[in-house]
Amino acid sequence: MESETLRAALADVVAIPVTPFAADGTVDAGAHRALLRRLLDGGVRTLTPNGNTGEFYALTPEERRALTEATVEEAGERAVVLVGVGHDVPAAVEAARHARETGAHMVMVHQPVHPYVSESGWVAYHRAIAEAVPELGVVPYVRNPALGGARLAELGAACPNVIGVKYAVPDAARFAGFARDAGLDRFVWVAGLAEPYAPSYFASGATGFTSGLVNVSPALSLEMLGALRAGDYPTAMKVWERIRRFEELRAANGNADNVTVVKEALASLGLCRRDIRPPSRELPEAERAEVAAIAAGWPL
Repeated sequence: MESETLRAALADVVAIPVTPFAADGTVDAGAHRALLRRLLDGGVRTLTPNGNTGEFYALTPEERRALTEATVEEAGERAVVLVGVGHDVPAAVEAARHARETGAHMVMVHQPVHPYVSESGWVAYHRAIAEAVPELGVVPYVRNPALGGARLAELGAACPNVIGVKYAVPDAARFAGFARDAGLDRFVWVAGLAEPYAPSYFASGATGFTSGLVNVSPALSLEMLGALRAGDYPTAMKVWERIRRFEELRAANGNADNVTVVKEALASLGLCRRDIRPPSRELPEAERAEVAAIAAGWPL
């Protein structure tokens, strides 16, 4: 795909699909495809298999490959596919090359989980992956508040295929400075903390946002996007108010139930099982009714 097509796909609702599991604990391939089709039919045009909402770190390499392949097949010409990759450099490169061979268009590089991450090492890590797949767009996932924008500028100068950034530091002022230090117009800026942070990040230069909530209600996510694109912040904040409690439940206890709440909502709608893999947990019984009530009141 042309670079401008990929950049446009990031300036959108970047959906992070869940990975549904069957009763025996394996990936429920049928439910996964049905959920993807629901997103596509709902107007979603950018899909990210193997993201955090998809339980990336709880999946085996074989499962991640299968999810990539299924997503590319279901997307067809209807959506751009941005595949999550990560772990050690060889594993990330292998996954990125598989994404390329499968027909995906971009890769999102998960924040390195190594306990000792230097800024120069961060650049080297992403550069090794980007240089291995020059045909693909590359999107670093930035969660480290200590990383400076100048380092991203350095990476972008070395790797033209690094075209966007999923910025997930919960600090709008830091984001504004980081984006300008890195090059506001050089990259597509994606608000990586989803709808709750999208209005404030759009005000500082973001043009897209990631979403796990979109699995439940594509209509709400797209409504917020439309309002933000139009600069209609009052309407965007009305959507924000509707989703606030749902997102508060996801963010509670250090995001312990981030994926759990999304799956609980989908289960309440009969779309997949609530099963989730450790170290996450299923939602306690006392909170299930609240999630179901929220989901029942949303446009689907």
